[in-house]
Amino acid sequence: MRSIWNGAISFGLVSIPIKLVNATESRSVSFRQIHAEDGGRIRYKKVCELDGAEVAQAEIGKAYEDADGTMIPITDEDLAALPLPTAKTIEIVAFVPASDIDPLQMDAAYYLSANGVPAAKPYTLLREALKRSDKVAVAKYALRGRERLGMLRVVDDVIAMHGLLWPDEIRAPEGVAPETPVTVREAELDLADALMATLGEVDISSLHDDYREAVEEMIAAKAEGGAGLAPAEPAAAGGGQVIDLMAALESSVRAAKQARGETAGAEGTAEAAEGGAAEAAEVTELRSRKRAAAKRPAATPKETGAKKSTAKTAAKKTAAPARKSTAKTAAGSTARTPTKSAAKSTAKSTAKKQPAKKAAAKKATPRKRTA
Repeated sequence: MRSIWNGAISFGLVSIPIKLVNATESRSVSFRQIHAEDGGRIRYKKVCELDGAEVAQAEIGKAYEDADGTMIPITDEDLAALPLPTAKTIEIVAFVPASDIDPLQMDAAYYLSANGVPAAKPYTLLREALKRSDKVAVAKYALRGRERLGMLRVVDDVIAMHGLLWPDEIRAPEGVAPETPVTVREAELDLADALMATLGEVDISSLHDDYREAVEEMIAAKAEGGAGLAPAEPAAAGGGQVIDLMAALESSVRAAKQARGETAGAEGTAEAAEGGAAEAAEVTELRSRKRAAAKRPAATPKETGAKKSTAKTAAKKTAAPARKSTAKTAAGSTARTPTKSAAKSTAKSTAKKQPAKKAAAKKATPRKRTA
């Protein structure tokens, strides 16, 4: 790779000769301006507005335009005379955690290459020191006629430098946040978390520019004499007001799961999120029942057996007279409805038999225990 700047890293009293190489490149498809009528190129000519003559690059200088429009000429000698200690030096001023650097300050990225064999040892020393400290170096350097701020970090086995904007070049986000007060419910946050978890992570290296590929295909088709690609279907209209945020989140979770090949839907997510309070109340109620059950003394095995035998004996004694009375009533009557006097006599006979049943149950209980 071709270097764009030669200089040295100043690391205390250690000087490391380096070459600056661009770490990024633009892959965008560029177009030329043409005359639509005949296809001729449209070119810009640098013309002096005073005499109208075209000016060559060698005759073009610099000037600062004052507030009143006056041009103040600035020569290369004027700039060279300025006290700029970082003219050919990347001067490290501090080592800080990477989290201290605001991503808004990030600018162009460069690779720093050791310039010559003697630079290999100090270059490796700085690289390993950065690795072990888990910090980045903040530095000042000069490039293209101005002093800049940079951040040095390790990428694989190379020291990379990110150009940084000066702190006063970052604009404050005034008037950008929504001014209307908005309340976000826990259920909505739960669905947003579910959507984030469903989308998961992505390998950044797998992402690519779909639009650029479509432009290249269209250019290739036209170069072969075709009419280009067929018009694409219009994308679904977006950016409108979201009426039901919960429904939109739920649909997003469902679509994300389908895209990842998961069969489970997200239909119950909103209901589960909204019903959290009700579920908590049910759990509390169940716990209170358990506590009440725990407070009651448990029955002993003997008492349990006695209760069971008493219940069985009483059931048998009660069932036998009931069957007999039912049979007699059925034999003595046809389709007639029983009279009130018959009903009263039946109730009296049943009441008389009850003490006998209780006595029989008491007698049966000790027999069961002895057994």
